[in-house]
Amino acid sequence: MSIQWFPGHMNSAKKQAEEQMEFVDLVIEVLDARLPEASCNPLVDRMRKFRQRPVLKILNKIDLADPAATAAWKAYYDAQPGVTAYPMTTKKPADVARIPALALSLAPHRGVPTKPLRIMIMGIPNVGKSTLMNALLKKRVAKVGDEPAVTKTQQKLYLDKHTVLVDTPGLMWPKIEMASDGLMLAASHAIGTNALIEEEVAFFLGDVLLERYPQLLTARYGFKTEGLDGIGVVENVAARRGFRVRGGEFDVEKAAHVLLHDYRSGAIGRISLETPETRAARLEAHRIEMEEKARIAAEKAALKAEEAMRGKRGT
Repeated sequence: MSIQWFPGHMNSAKKQAEEQMEFVDLVIEVLDARLPEASCNPLVDRMRKFRQRPVLKILNKIDLADPAATAAWKAYYDAQPGVTAYPMTTKKPADVARIPALALSLAPHRGVPTKPLRIMIMGIPNVGKSTLMNALLKKRVAKVGDEPAVTKTQQKLYLDKHTVLVDTPGLMWPKIEMASDGLMLAASHAIGTNALIEEEVAFFLGDVLLERYPQLLTARYGFKTEGLDGIGVVENVAARRGFRVRGGEFDVEKAAHVLLHDYRSGAIGRISLETPETRAARLEAHRIEMEEKARIAAEKAALKAEEAMRGKRGT
């Protein structure tokens, strides 16, 4: 299943962000700590690198993520030039309070009355960017909702006399290259429901949980995981919760919704859908897959060209 989601307003959001990048000193990119790279917009990286802007990568929602995976991601990002990672949750005011000082440390030449620190806050939909904005400013200035793409316009706000925040709408990128990224984003509610089939997303999530957190599945739902696949996980959730449709079949749709809701809310436990190691493995598998597709396409093109030449000789 390949999931793609790029609502029309995101084109104008992308253009506005590109225009504003010239006039900011650093970027705060809000990521979902459960899937940092899958929730990292490649457009943001490209924009900021073109303007040579440092980035503070906020690994948000650490209260829902696997602590060991989060520590690995922090080390991964901190090793990159111009990047500082900060694991946190907007639910803790003390975590939010540290952000201005961290931002200033990345642009120490700014932050005075004559040269205010100019920060652009970016991120894909539903990673907690608007909640972070409201927490930083200690008032409601950005719309917050459980559905992705609530914020649709850019706004400029003053954190204090020396710091300016530029809030941008949640921005996706036009094409999600790896199917697993789209599924992780969908499972974490970063993609509009009109662009996905919930049952297929739940099957994917079930496979990940079986591979990395089988004990959490057993603790939450009470079934043994040996010999199951993602579909089996959803069916067992249906069986345990008594979800049936007319005729006695499992209500897979309802069970899929419950599994996804339990993951998103943290009811299953602290779960990370990727680590630096699993990310590297997926990227390598994707590279091999793309090379194989390119090879097959080249062979087909060569065969077609050869057949065309034979046709010409025959005439």
